[in-house]
Amino acid sequence: MVKQCPRTKAMTSKNPVNPYLSLNEIPPGYLNLMGYVDESEVNGPGYRAVLWVQGCLRECPGCFNPDSWSFEMNQLIAVNTLVEKISSHPRNEGVTFSGGEPFWQAQALAELARKVKAKGLNVMSFTGFTLEQLQSEDAPAGSQDLLAQLDILIDGPYIRSLAINSPDSPVSSRNQRVHVFNSALKNRINWASDQTEVHILKDGRRIVTGYLGQLLLSD
Repeated sequence: MVKQCPRTKAMTSKNPVNPYLSLNEIPPGYLNLMGYVDESEVNGPGYRAVLWVQGCLRECPGCFNPDSWSFEMNQLIAVNTLVEKISSHPRNEGVTFSGGEPFWQAQALAELARKVKAKGLNVMSFTGFTLEQLQSEDAPAGSQDLLAQLDILIDGPYIRSLAINSPDSPVSSRNQRVHVFNSALKNRINWASDQTEVHILKDGRRIVTGYLGQLLLSD
């Protein structure tokens, strides 16, 4: 699901790009997003706002969102604007960070997480890193702050040879793990890797999201 730097080179894949060169262009308090939807039911427990961040180094074969690999500026949005947007939909009971690789923008996402949790929402994130990598000193900046705010983390890269498309699996490949940090949610792992959904935007465009295909934005 998405870009990287010298101090983290052991944690990154084949792409030599230094993501911090692009990440430094993002003003403090802003996020660079690939996409956003409200009231999703296939990206975590209950109805959720979903943010797909822009930028990933992994370029996993079979990646659902290859358009998210680039670290170039796409949709630059203020954290406070996103808090208001998420809060304006009363059915949203949580927020999910996806991508791209959310932990390359961990500091701003941690700020967003704190603010939406103060409003009673829960927060979940996907990542191509493992939890152990994110807890190490080589993790992207702000990783510890973001981990501290998460209620659920799904870790590990997507590996096509280990893919799962099943109503009984909340992960999309067998190497991935579900970490539940909030015990109130341990019995709510009820989404599945064979689900998709379509969101119709006000301008008539459609976003198709879920495990069985890419994040698609069509005219």
